[in-house]
Amino acid sequence: MIEKVWIKEGRIWIATAGGRHLSRPLEAFPRLLDATQEQRNRFEIGTGGEDIRWEEIDEDIHISSFFRREEPRADNEIAAVFARFPQLNVSEMARTIGIDKSLLSRYIYGIKNPSAQRKAQILDAIRALGREMASLA
Repeated sequence: MIEKVWIKEGRIWIATAGGRHLSRPLEAFPRLLDATQEQRNRFEIGTGGEDIRWEEIDEDIHISSFFRREEPRADNEIAAVFARFPQLNVSEMARTIGIDKSLLSRYIYGIKNPSAQRKAQILDAIRALGREMASLA
């Protein structure tokens, strides 16, 4: 049961009724990462203490998420492309590809690994954008 929630040093922390302190990197929750500090502070712990809800940014985190061990890994090909070209808009690229921005962000932060097919789809969309830009007169 979640009793307390706080954000510190790029991580979201919870204290449980059993006295445990658990945390996850904000990169695991891109909507929360992109939110302002004021938005992050406006949350509610759900009835039963099993989840946290941020109505304004439409984010829900279940207590089970805090038992995962994935940490951000910037040493992946998708992250390298977005680091090399920071002008790429994650929201627009996600829309072009047809996936949720949060999912693309998880790939970029290395929290989630795309399948080979999804990775190719992302890189193909970026290459297509490059070809379109190169064709400008």
